[in-house]
Amino acid sequence: MLRAEGSQVEALPDRRFDNGCSATSAVKLVAIGIPVTNLGAVKCTLAAPFSRWVREDVTAQARRWFGTAYVDRIESFGSFACRPVNNQAGNRLSEHGHANAIDIAAFRLKGGRRITVKDGWNSDDPQVRGFLRALHRAACARFSVVLGPDANALHNDHFHFDMGRGPYCR
Repeated sequence: MLRAEGSQVEALPDRRFDNGCSATSAVKLVAIGIPVTNLGAVKCTLAAPFSRWVREDVTAQARRWFGTAYVDRIESFGSFACRPVNNQAGNRLSEHGHANAIDIAAFRLKGGRRITVKDGWNSDDPQVRGFLRALHRAACARFSVVLGPDANALHNDHFHFDMGRGPYCR
């Protein structure tokens, strides 16, 4: 399905770790329309909606809010990471530990303008604020769990998307 929609992906071998982490049925997103930094293994069930969000929603909202559909780069905090929820010892394993989550921190538009979730979410600039909030809303329609700056202090600088237990959008 990903290839049929125009994505270039590389199938990855299944990996399982002693501590419960795994990256099974995962791919590496090679090209999905806009370069995304720092992505590693991503489960196919997350890769498909993420690719659509990038190709359709990011492009449409950039056009709507800035008059250009060209987003040069999306900056990610990563995908697979073997760690507990919120990186807090004692918490259950994060969806990142199953290659089932992606964290997005910033967007670079044509011409070099960089929009970060941290500085833009409550920005005085209505275009920046509108762009980020529209992307967050669009993500809520695609992913099981979407967290952003209004969720808690640990998500003040990024959007977290996963296909775990949901729906939850905050």
